[in-house]
Amino acid sequence: MWEGRALGVRRDVTALASAGLDVARLHEAAIALVGRVVPCDLTCWASMDPDSGVFSTMTSGADRIPQQYEPVLATCEYTPGEPHTFAALAQRGDTVARLEDERSARLNEVWRPLGLSHELRSLFRVGDTCWGGAGMVRTNDFSERELEFMTWVAPAIGAATQVAARTSARRTGAPAIVVVTGDGTIRASTASAARWRDELEDVAPGRFAVVLRAAAAGARAGTFRARLRDAHGGWILLEASELVGDETGEAAVTISRASGADLLGLRLKAHGVTTREEDVCHGVLAGQPTSEIAARLAISPYTVQDHLKSLFAKFGVRSRAELAAELS
Repeated sequence: MWEGRALGVRRDVTALASAGLDVARLHEAAIALVGRVVPCDLTCWASMDPDSGVFSTMTSGADRIPQQYEPVLATCEYTPGEPHTFAALAQRGDTVARLEDERSARLNEVWRPLGLSHELRSLFRVGDTCWGGAGMVRTNDFSERELEFMTWVAPAIGAATQVAARTSARRTGAPAIVVVTGDGTIRASTASAARWRDELEDVAPGRFAVVLRAAAAGARAGTFRARLRDAHGGWILLEASELVGDETGEAAVTISRASGADLLGLRLKAHGVTTREEDVCHGVLAGQPTSEIAARLAISPYTVQDHLKSLFAKFGVRSRAELAAELS
């Protein structure tokens, strides 16, 4: 019975992917499909930047997590020792996990105050690349069969999220700089930061504070860089680094519209481009002829042409010029 339910959801999710939905609408529909089999009181799904692991979008179920708890959850994701963070699950290669650790801050400071005590997390992967994840919370425990169900359907959701990541609306906007403390509190900002705050708040209330906390945490470990989806299908680039000579742990966060170059690696991953095809892509974007690409990669011109044919098929184009235009 459970395997049949999983097969049905996998088929429905695959159909959603082929419908050309963006990530938020895809996850909204998939939440409803999964909720018929694995009910929960609260749920939040996210897509992730496949390079940095930072959430690109967040989509809740019918009932939203109260806004005052969202900053606590965001802080927990970047707190050392917090069990089963999405980053830790991705690093371990896990697909699903139940939260049972009594030391968990999100269990004690968020779920229990809301009358909930059990959490199930799932990651949406394609191969070694993580495209998203889901947090599902309720009063009673999740069964082994429910864990198996999520294990069965997660790859289909990952593949659908990968496809949805290909969509991109072209938007503009003046960059902004925000200076934050180590916990993401704003110390200073340029005037254009208010517009980026409003744009990120359109995705989810509290989203601006969440991404600043993520940037502050990332800056403490080195230079931070992540791509986020806006509410209109476009991409935002978030970069952060600690201030030079500053002993307070403050960081400068730059928010700007992601360019074609910023999105190149993500779009190549989203279209399933292989490592060798990516090498050929870079040659095409650099304007190199086939013979030069072949010499640089130590392969034959015929092999380059085979890679180009594969790239044309993946991006739905018919020439090198169209491929270059698609990726620019």
